Amino acid sequence: MKFLTLSAACGLAVILVAAALAAEPNQLTPEELDDGWILLFDGETDYGWKAGSKANWKVTGGVISVSSGEMGLLHTTSEFGDFVFKVDFRNPKGTNSGIFLRSPAQPKDPASDCYELNIADETLSPFPTGSFVKREKGQGHHDSSQWRTYTIRAEGGHFTVLLDGKRVLDYVDPKPLGRGFIGLQFNSGSVEFRNVKLKPLGLENIFNGHDLTGWKAFPGKASVFSVTPEGALNVKNGNGQLEFHQSFGDFVLQLEIFSNGTHLNSGIFFRSIPGEFWQGYESQIQNGYKDNDRTQPIDCGTGGFYRRQNARKVVSNDREWFHKTLIVSGDHMATWINGYQVSDWTDTRAPDENPRNGLRLKAGTISIQGHDKTTDLSFRKLRIVELPAR
Repeated sequence: MKFLTLSAACGLAVILVAAALAAEPNQLTPEELDDGWILLFDGETDYGWKAGSKANWKVTGGVISVSSGEMGLLHTTSEFGDFVFKVDFRNPKGTNSGIFLRSPAQPKDPASDCYELNIADETLSPFPTGSFVKREKGQGHHDSSQWRTYTIRAEGGHFTVLLDGKRVLDYVDPKPLGRGFIGLQFNSGSVEFRNVKLKPLGLENIFNGHDLTGWKAFPGKASVFSVTPEGALNVKNGNGQLEFHQSFGDFVLQLEIFSNGTHLNSGIFFRSIPGEFWQGYESQIQNGYKDNDRTQPIDCGTGGFYRRQNARKVVSNDREWFHKTLIVSGDHMATWINGYQVSDWTDTRAPDENPRNGLRLKAGTISIQGHDKTTDLSFRKLRIVELPAR
């Protein structure tokens, strides 16, 4: 009988633990976070989703399910353009459901105003599982009542769909829709969903890791902006602002942040009035929370919208690199920290040139804030993409 050496046994244990962690539902691996993925379903609530009809959508045991009610969608509150999207689904025989992509909240015709990736037995629909309804039939036969996984890549008008890792659809729309919601459909029969996650595509670097090309510090302020030997953008000392030269209206921004202190304060300003100081929406950076309760953020909390909506949970920690994703579309904005959605806000105020005073839809600049003399934060991997028109 052969016995494992201590080192081999430890190595096997590490592999098994890593595999278990990777298989944990409704979570992102460190590799997925580094690659830009976010969770659209936190496994516990329907935060970030909105029902478009009266159906019995519910969240239990890490699963979104529905079995009765009016036909319609449970759709994201954020819109998306180009992306890779993954979702696990399970349905008994006799179910007719689907995944809606770049959809309005109330789609009318999958041939024109959305892309409906069907979940349906071949006996129920001429466009069975793996097909785009009224657009193109998928390849193969896929009736099953087991958990299955869709992986969808949407780039412009080109869509590729994998079902359990096998390509079943490769579709090109000559007149593509630019952006829209992602929807889970109730039509008939019961269906379940989990592991709903998305990676935005097309983001480009706005910081080169070597110098501050493209960025301008606001004159006469105390903040000191520099590039560290490791290639991060650092801000220290008193208040200030570093503004990127280009304006963005509707966009996806991703970056990593390191707070080198306890409960330090900073922020990312967006749709700012170009050339003016702190005159924009502010996505807060502040990792403090009260009474050892992460649902009680200090001073809005990282990922909240300052003076508008507090973060629902402080996910990030001081003295650790963390990931931030900000998605802004029209009057709606949302933030994910380490892949977990912490804010979901719609600006219902009257229009105003200055976002401090009202709704600004007009494009504006992106700025990094130096808050006070204790400021010492670093930023890296700043990437952004403008969302296409609908």
